[in-house]
Amino acid sequence: MLSSASSVSSSVAEVERLLDRIATVDPLIRSICTPAPDALEQARALDAEAAAGRVRGPLHGRAVLVKDNIDTADLPTTAGSLALAEQPHPAADAPIVQRLREAGMVVLGKTNLSEWANIRDVASTSGWSGYGGLTRNPYALDRSAGGSSSGSGAAVAAGLAAYAVGTETDGSIACPAAYNGCVGLKPTVGLVPTDGVVPISASQDAPGSMAASVRDAAALLSVLAGNGVDHAAHAVDGRLAGKRVGVPRGPYWGWSDAADAAAERAVAALSAAGAVVVDGTDLPGLPDTIWEDELLVLLAELGTGLAAYLSRRPGDGPRTLEDVVAFNREHADVELEHFGQGLLEQALEGPGTDSEEYAAARARCVAAAREGGIDRVLREHDLDALVTPSYDRAHRIKLKGPEDLVGSCSGVPAMAGYPLLTVPTELVDGLPVAVSFWGTAGSEATLVEIAHGYESLRDPLPPPTFAETVG
Repeated sequence: MLSSASSVSSSVAEVERLLDRIATVDPLIRSICTPAPDALEQARALDAEAAAGRVRGPLHGRAVLVKDNIDTADLPTTAGSLALAEQPHPAADAPIVQRLREAGMVVLGKTNLSEWANIRDVASTSGWSGYGGLTRNPYALDRSAGGSSSGSGAAVAAGLAAYAVGTETDGSIACPAAYNGCVGLKPTVGLVPTDGVVPISASQDAPGSMAASVRDAAALLSVLAGNGVDHAAHAVDGRLAGKRVGVPRGPYWGWSDAADAAAERAVAALSAAGAVVVDGTDLPGLPDTIWEDELLVLLAELGTGLAAYLSRRPGDGPRTLEDVVAFNREHADVELEHFGQGLLEQALEGPGTDSEEYAAARARCVAAAREGGIDRVLREHDLDALVTPSYDRAHRIKLKGPEDLVGSCSGVPAMAGYPLLTVPTELVDGLPVAVSFWGTAGSEATLVEIAHGYESLRDPLPPPTFAETVG
């Protein structure tokens, strides 16, 4: 049996408490787009099992929220789009939802997201979807909850559930974790299955865990991965001594004084606790065109992957990316009220996954991010992990025009398909800031050790106050 987290003494008591808090708090932040009507029934059944001596695992009876781009047979799965909102539910739970249920977790509901996981337009608003509306940051209601796992991050930070599932293609767990002040663990691509998840990119998509602590995020990852590995067993005090942590400066420092200062304090704390901090372990410079390559890869894989996913959905809804674009044009008063769908249209016009352009772009991304990037730096400096600032403080919400997002830690790990573990550090001007720990493929255990070690050194963040504004 997995060992780290413990089941609740009464699932019913936990779910009743959470439902009361959701009723009070969620109207302010709109993090949950579809509550599960049978949450209490699930909890009662799990309590009865526990009373009969059957405890399925350490998370038996615990409540979890699931991002609304992950199939649930009993609840709508919309990816935030009205094109899917009126369609029949998926025919079956995604494998990762099956694993949540098999582990004895209560699926409390679905969380809102940036529509189509933020692949619709370059000027999209993180946290907005036609189906779920606008999710707000619980620390300041005029600030972004990040994206695209907006609702999952905001809900955990607001205390609406201890566990939530997000998905990431490039920053979609790391950003809302940093903005909302919770832990986000994006695993190595392929560790957690993506079957039954509305896709963007077969080469970069990764479902992962969002939680209030590193140990909880690791425990949830153990359930999602389903391979019997107890990731939370590595969240043990006293394991920082001798860990070699690199600090790549380059483009990851310098875009936010607030994020820089918090990250410097985090690095100093790691060093004081016995970690060997190796400064200046910069990644080799990336080609100026690498981000164009990444976008070409994502848009090519989107068209292929989305058609395959939609073909399996019951009902008479959209079956291709062309159908989605046409639906948005027909319902422009709602779907295109705030921003367009330029990326979806670009995907229709661009090269497909069977093209030479796609193959070359993907090869360049992998070469730059893996052997020419993360793996090279880890090897040359004999490092266990890298640490950088995550993002600046959450920007103010804008429903029209490009967002004022400053900096990002996620691009290179995303192209590499490597894990990224984001941990809040402190509040600056009333808003969370965070650091992110990077590793090579399959290095989740090491990242959990280091991130938990750091987390145990710093004070917990004050809870959100749902202020109208800060600063």
